[in-house]
Amino acid sequence: MYFETKSIDLDVMITVRVHKYDGSEHRSWNAKVLRQEGTLLVLDAMFDKEIRHDLLGTIAPGTKSIEYYWLDRWYNIFRFAEPNGELRSYYCNVNVPPAFDGQVLSYVDLDLDILVEPDLSYRVVDFDDFELNAARFGYSEDVQTKARQGLERLVELIEARAFPFSDAGLAVNDDSVSV
Repeated sequence: MYFETKSIDLDVMITVRVHKYDGSEHRSWNAKVLRQEGTLLVLDAMFDKEIRHDLLGTIAPGTKSIEYYWLDRWYNIFRFAEPNGELRSYYCNVNVPPAFDGQVLSYVDLDLDILVEPDLSYRVVDFDDFELNAARFGYSEDVQTKARQGLERLVELIEARAFPFSDAGLAVNDDSVSV
């Protein structure tokens, strides 16, 4: 894992790679580094084509994604905004803490998510996938425990309306990078 808090260049383009627990790549996209604060990296990206998602519905081209990754936490948070800037939703992923080498940020998705609506109502999704893949891929007890703790921490942040759900400092950059 990459925990260093050395300064990185802002506005640099990086690649985000999502893997399954067996190491296979699940998806990837490019994003721009907006800011770094300690172990937090904030990235900016934009969907360049229409995507159909089981939970999020149709995501239009131009939908913006501000992404919050902590290099020492078992989750990340995406803030989706419509092309007109209106908040669409938040999507929280439980994952193994990401690795970052300055050019590529990669993490293992543990298939446990929270969908958060603009009014901050939320629902835990994919718990069945988490349990299925824990057995299928042999998640250790430690990984399962930390994943559940990550989920609990996300719920605490949502219910407290804490950063980044406080909407503080979440201005969407018009120079978003296409995903």
